[in-house]
Amino acid sequence: MSRKPETKQRKQNMHRAPVAEAMRAYARDGALAFHTPGHKQGLGAHPLLRALITPEGLREEVSLMEELDDLHEPSSCIREAQELAAELYGADAAYFMINGTTGAVHTMLMGALCPGDTVLMPRNAHRSMIGGVILAGARPVFIQPEIDARLGIAMGLRLSDIRRAVEAHPEARALALVYPTYYGVTVDLAAIAREVHAHGMLLLVDEAHGPHLKFSGRLPRQAIDAGADMAAQSTHKILGSLTQTSMLLVRGPRADRERVRQAASLLQSTSPNQLLLASLDIARLQMAESGHALVDRAVCLAERLRMEINRIDGLWSFGPSYLKTEGASGLDLTKVTVNVRGIGLSGPQAEHILRHVYKIQCELSDANNLLFILSYADTEQEAKALLDALAGLARDHRGSGGDIPVPTLPEVPRQGMDPRTAFFAAAVSVPFWEAEGRIAAEQVMFYPPGVPILAPGDVISRAGLEYIAAMQRLGLKVVGPQDAGLNTLKVVSEL
Repeated sequence: MSRKPETKQRKQNMHRAPVAEAMRAYARDGALAFHTPGHKQGLGAHPLLRALITPEGLREEVSLMEELDDLHEPSSCIREAQELAAELYGADAAYFMINGTTGAVHTMLMGALCPGDTVLMPRNAHRSMIGGVILAGARPVFIQPEIDARLGIAMGLRLSDIRRAVEAHPEARALALVYPTYYGVTVDLAAIAREVHAHGMLLLVDEAHGPHLKFSGRLPRQAIDAGADMAAQSTHKILGSLTQTSMLLVRGPRADRERVRQAASLLQSTSPNQLLLASLDIARLQMAESGHALVDRAVCLAERLRMEINRIDGLWSFGPSYLKTEGASGLDLTKVTVNVRGIGLSGPQAEHILRHVYKIQCELSDANNLLFILSYADTEQEAKALLDALAGLARDHRGSGGDIPVPTLPEVPRQGMDPRTAFFAAAVSVPFWEAEGRIAAEQVMFYPPGVPILAPGDVISRAGLEYIAAMQRLGLKVVGPQDAGLNTLKVVSEL
């Protein structure tokens, strides 16, 4: 008899936003503010800030009051909001993160690993995974992902390669995986989960680009439904929360939830912005109310857009039928990758034209592709504008570059030392081409997607340097090194 009322109550609560409600209640209570923040609920805010956030937003931009709960020891509205998120996503626990999915990935790795632990991970992991490994003091074993030669991009990990890595490193504590990739490519995650769990390992997933997967039967399964122990999701990237907000989902008995909570508390601000927390709460509410309808609309728009793009001479957008390999067997249909090799432009050239001629901004460009994200917010109007711009690009801006060569991704670098040791080691700057054979003391990546070509501890190879130079010539934005011009690289000092 006790279960029915509880179920009914939870269904009612799912259509509330506890954090937002608590903020509004405090703002309307009328208490005179002799507490932080310094703008005193907008009283001293500059007109530019007032216009940006709105007077009501400033009145509610407070934190740490009794009614507003404590992110580190939640007992009221934040706790309720996190429980509702866990229920919606089918997790045992959900943690609100206010420093992005980078913070969620760091928390996930620090909550699962101890100094000296071995963790298997793909080489095309986001820079946040390298950062998490440095923070945790773990020892990464990199696995080369499948590479698609036609597109020139990394896909997912092959199960066969994971099996070989597990056999070679039975001491490994976890496999940290990217699912889906930035381009929306997925693998058979359930099979991978069974493999690593059979060997007593954790499956930790950077699911930054998959917070919407739960809400459409036409999309790949979300990570925790496929067997992941933890998954870090960028609620702000695809759903409706504010930039810098994400969630960390935990499911099953293998992850130590108290350890995860402690890691989250260690890594997050003690003065969290309540507007950020409320936006996570409201994004969850929106998905509870109409998530399936909204995400299904995005899927349909993306599929029609992909079909029309493939009718434009010189452009190509791959779909699920193209992904029939072990390292690329599924696709998040809302990610639309457009290959522009056929019109004689590089990805950065095409991005520049779209941005400044057609006022269309893509998510990213790489050597030969553009990536567009269709979210729950897009309608037929936005999809048509994008299609018209791509048609104009192909018709009026064909380049003379011919068949633009695709830089070949280098093999996984040999490790000279673990990333944490290299990060804290004495370092010197050397001329770029003289860094060959030295141990990297910094990360080098092109952003987006933010995948390190070099990470601390890597032995720098000639192939790696040539790839970096080729990507720089194509105009991609380099991120990570002290010298963004890449005239020099920081390397570990020779002993």
